[in-house]
Amino acid sequence: MKIAIAGAGAMGSRFGYQLKKAGQDVTLIDPWTDHVEAIREHGLQVDYDGQLDSVEIPILYPQEVTESYDLVVCFTKALGLDAMLANIKPALGEHTRVLCLLNGLGHEKTVEKYVPAENFLIGNTIWTAGLDGPGKAHLYGSGSLALQNVVPGHEEQAKEVAELLDQAGLNATFDANVRYSIYRKAALNGCVNGVCALLDCNLGSFGSTDSAPVIIREVVSEFAAVAAQEGIILDQPEVVSYVESIFSPDSIGEHFPSLHQDLVQKGRLTEIDFINGAIARQAVEYGFRAPYCELITLLVHSKEQILGAK
Repeated sequence: MKIAIAGAGAMGSRFGYQLKKAGQDVTLIDPWTDHVEAIREHGLQVDYDGQLDSVEIPILYPQEVTESYDLVVCFTKALGLDAMLANIKPALGEHTRVLCLLNGLGHEKTVEKYVPAENFLIGNTIWTAGLDGPGKAHLYGSGSLALQNVVPGHEEQAKEVAELLDQAGLNATFDANVRYSIYRKAALNGCVNGVCALLDCNLGSFGSTDSAPVIIREVVSEFAAVAAQEGIILDQPEVVSYVESIFSPDSIGEHFPSLHQDLVQKGRLTEIDFINGAIARQAVEYGFRAPYCELITLLVHSKEQILGAK
C-alpha cells in the first residue's frame, strides 16, 4: 500500500518511522523547511526509548505532491488541516482513504470537503512522541490505535488499514465505537494539555499537585456532559483513572504534551479551540456551560497573546 503521512511532526514522524521499518512504501509530507531538509540530508534520526536509529524516508513539501496515494494519514495540527488537504489535492485520488488522527474534536467537516465520506476513516491514538529538533524524533512509551469507517458498510476497508498499521507495531484495531475512544482521549487532552502549557510543566509535575484531582474530575464531567448530548456515555470514573495513569514516570509522566511543545517551547498558536474550546462551544449550543473548559481556553489564548505566539 502506498502511504502518505500528511504532517510529519512528532507523531507523523513516529508513524512514518514505524511503517518504513515494517517495509511499507511511505512518504512524509510537511511544510517545515528545516525539518524537510534535515530528513533529506541525514534521514529521520530517531531516539526510541534511548536506542538511536536512522532511517532514509522520502519527504515532500505539500506543493511538491503530484501523485495519489492509497492511504493518507493526517497528523497536522488542527489549525493546519484544511490548508494541508487543500495543498495536497493530487494525493487524494478517487479511492484514496484518509485517516484522521488529530487531537481534538470536529475534524470530520474539514476532511469531508476533500474526500467522499465513504473514504474517510476516523481514529484515536494514545501513542506519544516529541521532536528534539529538525529531523530528530524522540519516541517513548507504549500506545495503541483504534479506527473505524465513517460511513456504514465500509468496515472491510477500515479493517484492512487497521491490520496494516498493526503489522507496523502500532497496536491498531478496528473499533465500531471509536467515537467513544475519541471523546475519551479528548477528555484526557482537555485535562492536561492546556494546563501543562499554562503551568509550564510536564505531565508528572501537574499530576503531583493537590489541585490536579479536582481539575481532572471537573473537566472530565464537562466532556461527559457534551458527549452525552451526542449519545456517547463516558464512564467518568474510568476516564479519570485513565488520565491519572499517565502521570507516573513508568508511563509518560516526563512527557511535555503538545500544547506545551507548541506554545511554550516553539511560540506557536495552539489547538486549544479544538479541545477545551470545542467543549465550551458545544456546551453553549446544548444550553449549558462548561466553565472549566471555558477558563482553560481563555487562559491559553491569553498566554498566546502574552508570548506573541504565531
